[in-house]
Amino acid sequence: MRVRTTKAVAVTATGLLAGAFGYGAVNLGPTFWEVPLDMRLSFHAELMKMNSPVMLTAMGVASLGSLALALQTRGRDRLLAAGATALTGISFLVTRFGNVPINARIKVWAITSPPADYAEILHRWDLFNRTRTITAVAAFVLLVVAQNSPRPGPTRSATPSS
Repeated sequence: MRVRTTKAVAVTATGLLAGAFGYGAVNLGPTFWEVPLDMRLSFHAELMKMNSPVMLTAMGVASLGSLALALQTRGRDRLLAAGATALTGISFLVTRFGNVPINARIKVWAITSPPADYAEILHRWDLFNRTRTITAVAAFVLLVVAQNSPRPGPTRSATPSS
């Protein structure tokens, strides 16, 4: 029962993480490039106020859920959960060391003005965003596969029929 609960938590948290990143990559990202720069910067800075704690929590729960699952299982499920743990960890590292520093710069630009190379920096943010989205989706897929793994049943002894 404990493994089933852990699987449910890990799959749900990782699915929410992948879904949120996926929505941002498919819908918000392209839209940001189509609106005036001042609107993009203001919206981005405002979005990060709520997005940061929510996404960090999702990444933490996804990583810890996957790790707990890796520790509670054996064989193929353990490998899948360990892979999901590594991938959600990569999503966190990319976010923390890639997106977050650029978010801090965007916050400043929203109240001042962007530097001459702002487009290059925003493209770098997009690259980091696509990377963390891919790793989160891949982690989710691994956990879905683990969730759907056949559970070992009782072994039957081969007895000759009379």
